[in-house]
Amino acid sequence: MRLREELKHAARMVYGHYLALRPGKLRFRGAFASFDEAMADVRTGMLAGYDHDSVSDVSRSVMEQVPLWDYPILYWLMRLAPELSRVVDAGGHTGVKYRAFHRYLDLERVDWIVYDLPAQVRAGQALVRPEDRTLSFVERLEDAPAADLLLASGLMPYLPGSLVDLVRPMRASPRYILLNKVVTRDGSTVVTLENFGVAEVPYQIRSEGEVPAALEALGYDIIDSWIIDSLGHNIPTHPGLGRCVYRGYVARRREASNGA
Repeated sequence: MRLREELKHAARMVYGHYLALRPGKLRFRGAFASFDEAMADVRTGMLAGYDHDSVSDVSRSVMEQVPLWDYPILYWLMRLAPELSRVVDAGGHTGVKYRAFHRYLDLERVDWIVYDLPAQVRAGQALVRPEDRTLSFVERLEDAPAADLLLASGLMPYLPGSLVDLVRPMRASPRYILLNKVVTRDGSTVVTLENFGVAEVPYQIRSEGEVPAALEALGYDIIDSWIIDSLGHNIPTHPGLGRCVYRGYVARRREASNGA
């Protein structure tokens, strides 16, 4: 039995090395210790990273839909709606979640501010419709007014720094943080490269305990969490690293004790 498992492992490793020779066919390739290392390995002829005008349209129509894994976020936005007057949507692309959720939520009364890279902000501003009256964009998180809720749906894999680095520049700590599609693994953090067709983008698979620890350090309690089984995958070129797990979290700011 042990010999059989060792042979299977060896076969997977050989196949991974074979796939690495055909990177154009893969969605994910490589395993790096940092974003900088991953960026340095982007293939010749490909754009490096997310901040490019030609990347803005990649999968945009798909992101404006509500897939199964968005329903926990939608549920919590609906549940918290009476407490929300302003949402900061970090990594909100061109306002895709605003449009996706508009038919389920009363966003006429919620100031929805998208924070993203300059190329995505430019594209989002160009796509604003007359009915998007409460949608706006910022390129720096510190330029956004204080919000009731920070939403980061799908941002964490593309975020070079930590969750603490993301939240600290905000003018005030939001009462709630909603995170979705946080990609994790049982082991140390690994950065791979995602193939966008026109670009290769560093994609961070974080150590499983990193985000809960960051929420604790920021003074938040996790009040709900979930796993999105259908999105889990291996890095084809490095199958030995195991299957990653996609997670979501809802966290509420811990109120300061009054000393009583």
